[in-house]
Parts: sequence; C-alpha cells; structure tokens
Amino acid sequence: MNELVFFVNNVVVSGLTIGSIYALGAVGITLIFSILRFAHFAHADLMTLGAFFAFFLTSLFPAVGPAVGLPTAFVMLPLAMALTAVSAVYIDKAFYRPLRSHGVKPIVLVMASLGVTLMLQGLIRMFMGTGARSLYIDDRKEIYRIELPFDLASRPLVLTDPQILLLLFLVVAVIALHLFLTRSRLGKAMRAMSDNPDLARVSGINTDTVVKVTWVIAGCLAAAAGTLLSLDVSLKPDLSFHLLLPIFAAAIVGGVGHPYGALAGGFVIGFAETLSVFNWSVLLRPVRDYLWFDIPANLSFVSSEYKITVPFFILLAILVWRPTGLFKGKVL
Repeated sequence: MNELVFFVNNVVVSGLTIGSIYALGAVGITLIFSILRFAHFAHADLMTLGAFFAFFLTSLFPAVGPAVGLPTAFVMLPLAMALTAVSAVYIDKAFYRPLRSHGVKPIVLVMASLGVTLMLQGLIRMFMGTGARSLYIDDRKEIYRIELPFDLASRPLVLTDPQILLLLFLVVAVIALHLFLTRSRLGKAMRAMSDNPDLARVSGINTDTVVKVTWVIAGCLAAAAGTLLSLDVSLKPDLSFHLLLPIFAAAIVGGVGHPYGALAGGFVIGFAETLSVFNWSVLLRPVRDYLWFDIPANLSFVSSEYKITVPFFILLAILVWRPTGLFKGKVL
C-alpha cells in the first residue's frame, strides 16, 4: 500500500498539477488560433509575465495573504490577471493589429510573435534579473499530509496549497468559460467568428471587440497558470522555455481550435510526462521475491532531463493515429 500511495503522490497528484497548467496555457493558445488564425509563440511569456506581476504585487502587499489565510500571490492573482490581460491587448494593438490591417499571411504573424517573445524575455530579465524567486514573502507554502484510515499505509498522501488552489481554479475557469461561450452573446459571437470571420463581419459582429475579449481571456488564463505554477515550485525568468513546447503540444494533441480538446490535451501531456519519469521499480518491490530477475534501481522510461521529449513523442503518435487531434480539430 505504501508503494501505491507513492504512485499517487508522484504520478496522480503531479500529473493533475502539471496537466492543469498545460491545459490553462493550451486553452489560451487555441482561443487565439481560433479567432486570429495564427500560432502565438509568445503565449508562454505571457504566463511568465503574469507570474512576475503577481510577484510584484506580493512584494508590495506581503501581509494580505496571511490576513485571509491564503497565499498572498493567490490573493493578488485577480490583479495580476487584469494587468496581464491589459498587456496582451496592448501587445496586439502595437504589433499584431497593424499586420492584420495590411492583410499579411499568418506566417508573418507567427514570426512577429517570436519577436514579441524575445522582447518580453529581455524586459523580464532587465527588470527582474535572472535568478529564481519565491512567491512566498511573509507566508509559506502549506503542505498537507493526509493519513489513510485504518492504518492502510504508513506513507501519507501529500498535497500542497498551490495544488489544491490550482485544481479549484481550473474547475471554476472551465465552467465559467463554458457558460461564457455557450450562453453569452459575446461568446456566441466568438464562436461565429472562429467558424467564419468574413461571414461574422458582414453579419454585424464587432470583430474588434471579439479580438480584444479573446486576448483578455487568454491573458487571464496565462497569468493564472504562471502564478499557480510558480507558487508550487519557484519563479524563474526562463519559465516560458519549459512551458512553450508542452502547451503547444497539448493544443495540437487535443485538436487545434477546440478549447475542450486543449483541456484534454493538457492532461494527456501532463500525465505522459509524469508516467515517463516515474520509477516503476517501486511498484515491483512487493513482488520482487517472485520474479526471476533482479529489479533495477531505476526503471523509468526516460530520465528527468529528457522528459521534455515526451510531449513530442505523444504529439507524433497522435498525429499519425488521428491527424486532427483527439477532438477532430473542431473550432470552438
């Protein structure tokens, strides 16, 4: 039973955590692709920018969190989301909208997003330095050790504050996004524009408003994902480097242009990573006396240094088996 609890702590909990981060990032990417028809490579840098906004606000008001019993960075998260959303809207206004107005090809917008990536990375390093930072200043990360009943195992289940808050935030965000896209007039306008932009425009839909709302939603989700991940580990300027490829893989695996597929793709990539680096010899220890071979000390599929290759393997396998992704690449 101890080995099973170890599996839950290191695979199930970790997979849910990193899968939730990838899902939030992939939803933003797929919304931008659905509306604007280009791959936004600077999205992971928006996640990093949002986390640094949360760090800045936490530094200004470090005592807010302990007063309400929550991490200060989480309390400051709505403000960080607002700042990131405003930044995303003005980035679009400054760099992408002039290109769209000239009718450039989508590949030009992709190259522009790479330029925005370099610009954001340079600004973050210029103002925040290159070292790792903690989002805990006047508070600390709470770790909950849950003992199993009836003495089933001596090893407890381990959860942290950021992991619990992340899962709760993901549930609320998914429900809110679903209701917005299916019930609100603006959400229906977004779905119409993703289906056929020209028809939506001649039908009287204000496409500029739809574009702004898309950037607001993507920026808010990016800030939340970056902040909650940094709460659980640490905040680094190169956070985007470790997030960009998995969240794009998640968006493609789920089906480009399908937000629900992006959620599924995030968890597929997250669990694939955790399963690939898990030491499976731990689960074989209870039956090692019945095996005809010695169990190696490390029986993981790949070492932790190479887990970044796992999303690409899953991506290639999905594209060969189902080229349109898990959700057939349907738009919104």
